[in-house]
Amino acid sequence: MDVLGTEAVRLEQGDYDRVSVRAGSPLELVERFAAERPAMVHLVDLDGARSGRVRPELVARAVAAADGVPLQASGGIRSVGDAESLLEAGAARVVVGTAAWAALDEFVDALGDRLVVAIDVRDGEVAVAGWRRSSGVGPEEAATRCAAAGVTRVLCTAVDRDGTLGGPDLDLLARIRERARAPVLAAGGIRSEADLDELAAIGVEGAVVGRALLDGTLTLRT
Repeated sequence: MDVLGTEAVRLEQGDYDRVSVRAGSPLELVERFAAERPAMVHLVDLDGARSGRVRPELVARAVAAADGVPLQASGGIRSVGDAESLLEAGAARVVVGTAAWAALDEFVDALGDRLVVAIDVRDGEVAVAGWRRSSGVGPEEAATRCAAAGVTRVLCTAVDRDGTLGGPDLDLLARIRERARAPVLAAGGIRSEADLDELAAIGVEGAVVGRALLDGTLTLRT
C-alpha cells in the first residue's frame, strides 16, 4: 500500500506525476486486505520517501487497521532513530534504501532481522531519494555489500516495471538472489499467479503486490 498525502495510490514507475490508481482511504484499504490474512502488509509512505521524514503516526494507525497482520514499513527513513521510531509504532520490519548505503553496518547492528534493505533498480543502477536520482551503484555491487554486512533480507524493485503490470524482472532478481546470500523479496510489475510461480521457481522468498490487487488480476486467495 502506497500512501501519498492521505490517499492510497499507485504510481507508475515511481513517478509522482503519474498516479495510475487512486484507491481512497489507506486505512480502509489495509482493513480490506488484512481481512484476507496475507503474510504481511507492506506500507510505503511516499511523502516520507520524497521528504526524508518518517510518519510514525501513519504506521501506528496502519498497524491497528491491520488487526494482527504484521506490517512492513518504508519511506523516509534516514537514520537508525527513524527506523526505531517506526518499529516502536508497531511495524514488524522496516525497509531502508537511501540511508542504508551510507551506514549499512550501523543499520544491521541496530536492527538485525527487523531490517530489510531496498535495492531499487532503475536504468541499471540503484535509485535513491524516493527513486528520483541514481546512487551510481550497480545492483550486483549493492547485493554484494548487503551480503558482506550480514543483511538478512533484501527487497529488490524493478522501478521501470513498478505499477505497470508488465511482469517481474526475473533476470535482475536471480542476480540479486545469487549475490545477496539472503532471502529476496520481489517488487515491480507482478500481475498474476503465473508471475508468482516464476518467482518461486528462481528462489524468491516473497512478492510485494500492489496494482494487481487493486485491479483484480491477482487476489490474496491465490
